Amino acid sequence: MFQQLGLFEIPTCHKFDLPNSDITLYPNFFTEKESDCFFQEFMKKVQWQQDYITFYGRQMPIPRQTAWYGDEGKFYTYSGIKMTPHSWIDPLLQIKERIQGLTSIKFNSVLLNLYRNGQDSVAWHSDDELELGDQPVIGSVSFGATRTFKLKPKDKAIQTVEKMDLTHGSLLLMQGDTQKYWLHQIPKTSKQIGPRINLTFRSIYF
Repeated sequence: MFQQLGLFEIPTCHKFDLPNSDITLYPNFFTEKESDCFFQEFMKKVQWQQDYITFYGRQMPIPRQTAWYGDEGKFYTYSGIKMTPHSWIDPLLQIKERIQGLTSIKFNSVLLNLYRNGQDSVAWHSDDELELGDQPVIGSVSFGATRTFKLKPKDKAIQTVEKMDLTHGSLLLMQGDTQKYWLHQIPKTSKQIGPRINLTFRSIYF
């Protein structure tokens, strides 16, 4: 299916100078050819599902499709949704190995999101659930259409919003106190854009 991804030189990156954070963007972490192959594989082979949240007593579909893969027993709960892991598939394991080769961090799970068009989105949140530990490390990989990623401090007294484009084959690494002090989102857009697949690798501790 894929050639085995091996060790490689550290790619070009941009380190963001934001307080109480550790955020690095690798815009071209995967080549265009690799990214095209992974995107096609995930569109066909991932077990996508439509999740729902309860809003004022009503069941509402979240504006994207999701999937959860990982080691056996690595459950994950967010917004009242409990995710049971599917077994790893080869493309996910290859990407995980590639990120671990850069970071030396061992991930045991990944949340996938499929943004089908510009109206799919994710609201302001932080990945700070208890099972992710005190300083969660999130390795966020994007394939497909470019989407704008926004960050803002949890401290409402600080009126600032940071923006960056997450492109085809990019890796956004969030570490340290980022999830403790910052919120992030993928907003809706009126632009006519194609689908995007996002993989957020993480470690579940209990």
